[in-house]
Amino acid sequence: MTQPRQSSAGFVWNGRITPPPFYCSVDLRNAGFKLAPVDTNLFPGGFNNLSAEMLPLAVQAAMAAIEKYCPDAKNLLLIPESHTRNTFYLQNIARLIKILRQTGLNVRLGSLSEEVTGPTPLNLPDGSNLLLEPLVRINNGRRVGLKDFNPCTILLNNDMSSGVPKILENIHEQALLPPLHAGWTVRRKSNHFAAYDDVVKRFSKLIGVDPWMLNPFFGKCGHINFSEHEGEECLAAAVHSVLVKIRRKYREYKIKETPFVIVKADAGTYGMGIMTVKDASEVKELNRKQRNKMAVGKEGLEVRDVIIQEGVHSFEHINDAVAEPVVYMIDRYVVGGFYRVHAERGITENLNAPGAHFVPLAFAQPHALPDMKATPGTTAPNRFYMYGVVARLALLAASIELEKTDPNPET
Repeated sequence: MTQPRQSSAGFVWNGRITPPPFYCSVDLRNAGFKLAPVDTNLFPGGFNNLSAEMLPLAVQAAMAAIEKYCPDAKNLLLIPESHTRNTFYLQNIARLIKILRQTGLNVRLGSLSEEVTGPTPLNLPDGSNLLLEPLVRINNGRRVGLKDFNPCTILLNNDMSSGVPKILENIHEQALLPPLHAGWTVRRKSNHFAAYDDVVKRFSKLIGVDPWMLNPFFGKCGHINFSEHEGEECLAAAVHSVLVKIRRKYREYKIKETPFVIVKADAGTYGMGIMTVKDASEVKELNRKQRNKMAVGKEGLEVRDVIIQEGVHSFEHINDAVAEPVVYMIDRYVVGGFYRVHAERGITENLNAPGAHFVPLAFAQPHALPDMKATPGTTAPNRFYMYGVVARLALLAASIELEKTDPNPET
């Protein structure tokens, strides 16, 4: 299958080289008749869920990525989220450190938390530990590092949902990855899917398929206040509009499933502020519990803008539980992935919720390209290859999205 044209530095788009984010994860939904991304995370937090067999590829990809920004890099500062009691997240950080250290880098952890005032060990379930240290400005305030550590590169694994930390502002001598405008202070899912819409239309034209098969319809609404019933008319209208488009496609392809949309915060992650809607009337019939759930996102921030996204059924199952694939990339390369599995959720529901567990994707065997000489229908569908293709389309969209929202494009 044709993939986006690339250079050694990134994707070639409209005659320009568009560098990819340092890393990225993409949540996919596979309905059989449709395979589409539903979320793209630029601060992925599940490296611990990747298969150990895929780590050499992750190390190679990390080496390629770091070489672009600081070819002579020796020191890398990793800045994690502040919720240091989440052991699953800390295992993600431990795995990420392992990948980065195997590239030859000296890696240390710097904390944005005001509670971390000195070296602070964090114990992990396997008996190992991480050492968190307070961030400081060094070199007369021109750089960010630790008391005795001057990094060339700063890697963020903190999505800045609550705003850009002052200590990270006005950094010009170090590579800051991803850039600050990749955080949820600036980033919007609707911008990402607008870029993806353009990417997938061009890609679909190249391979001769309906772009809808790879692309969820979406709309957006601002000035929402779920607690005060503000913005209901806009939201109901947007839900109706997207459902009409979906029903038209279902009729075209004789799909008998029930169309639905997902309403979620336009900024934010962790599966918060999400609901499934099958009719516009449901928007005005939300009970207090549902409104309270939709009203706040990560860090307790109020949800004022939402994206209304076509719901994609997930017909994949692991041991009778609904599953969705998540693909991980570093630089331009797919480095693995896993199934997010939830035994208590249905095929139309969000699986990124408490109770989910993770099963590594079997990328190892299907890593090869499809058999181009085989008669159609005679070989097993190579789902894993397709997951990687669609995820990299979303990665390209993220590259374009960051380029368009860069507040300092000249730099």
